[in-house]
Amino acid sequence: MVKKQYDVIIVGGGPGGSSTAMFLARNGVKDVLLVDKARFPRDKICGDAFSGKSLGIARELGIVGEIEKVPNEVVYGVTFSSPKGTIVDIPFPGADRERKTKPGFCIKRFDGDNVLFQNAKKAVDTLEEFTVQDLVMENGFVAGVKGRTKAGEELEIRAKVVVGADGTSSAVAQKVGVGVSPPEHQVIATRGYYRGVKGMNGNIELHFIDEVMPGYFWIFPLANGWANVGLGILTSEKQKRKMDIRKLQEDVIRNSALFRERFRDAKIDNQGIKVWTLPLGSYHRKNHGNGWVLVGDAASLIDPFSGEGVGNAMTSGKITAKHISRALMENDTSEKSLSQYDKELWETIGPELRTSYNLQRLGKFKPLLNIVIEKAATKPKVREAISGMLANEQAKTQFISPLGLVKLMLS
Repeated sequence: MVKKQYDVIIVGGGPGGSSTAMFLARNGVKDVLLVDKARFPRDKICGDAFSGKSLGIARELGIVGEIEKVPNEVVYGVTFSSPKGTIVDIPFPGADRERKTKPGFCIKRFDGDNVLFQNAKKAVDTLEEFTVQDLVMENGFVAGVKGRTKAGEELEIRAKVVVGADGTSSAVAQKVGVGVSPPEHQVIATRGYYRGVKGMNGNIELHFIDEVMPGYFWIFPLANGWANVGLGILTSEKQKRKMDIRKLQEDVIRNSALFRERFRDAKIDNQGIKVWTLPLGSYHRKNHGNGWVLVGDAASLIDPFSGEGVGNAMTSGKITAKHISRALMENDTSEKSLSQYDKELWETIGPELRTSYNLQRLGKFKPLLNIVIEKAATKPKVREAISGMLANEQAKTQFISPLGLVKLMLS
């Protein structure tokens, strides 16, 4: 039975919301309600990468073993292709295929999110199939949520803090007036599940091809012979060029010399090609106020280069749980108190997001991108640097400017 008063209500049961719930419980805050408009397991449009950072948080939560039990594909590195056609394989740090080390997974969000949610369910109260329609406001503070169950019952549930973990179109963010990220800091992306793609080699693949520049086309391996295939391009670019990105994906697969043969016998599942929006961490979105915080996609934390969002969502969940716990102990859930969440979050992930933003902007300069990938094909130091920046958040802090990459290539 759902109570009418909690310390914390978390809206959204994905990686950010479920991680927040589990870390709050670990910090001793157990009077928590986690709500979601869906019933788990449920699909979530995504690239399905579960990075080394995500694994690190999962280890802290003690749930890696459960993640490994659901269908997944271990990934050992990344394959790049340049607009000129140069292809290079770059292993992730610590990757060892013979020893079967696991630097990362590709796992459908249908499965991975369900593992996270079911573990959160063991620690806190949950309410599925509940759609948040408004926030309760009291003396300038968010003081709860209003919404409707699938059965049509209207509920008002109060809390000292409300966490918006409800994704790109966050109802919490909209109700507190945060709005959406600017088009130049959003990516519009596709996703299709294909079976029978030839030539997959245990790497995620990022292809910088003319048809998609300044974005890229990807192929991520999944369990049982499936692949997550899609492309991403800045929303501002899509608007300017009036692109039909579903058709673009179909055209690339059908006509590109790089993919035509690989997809000759591949079949897409019955969901077809889906489209979604990724709010990028190149835009520092307001993520806290009196009685509320945002985490994950709702806080616009997706990596601007790789498009990976699960790791940063789980990181933000861990950090916000720490500061919500402190704020409750101090009986101060004001914007000033919760600003310590924003400060620690951006000290933790800000440097890597800035580096990823600079890497993303390389895509606007085709000749420079050709040079970077060609150098990676011939220079171990360049391969190691790119590998670190993709898989190791600490390594990313060392290359904040494109000039750093240029110096490395000339060394």
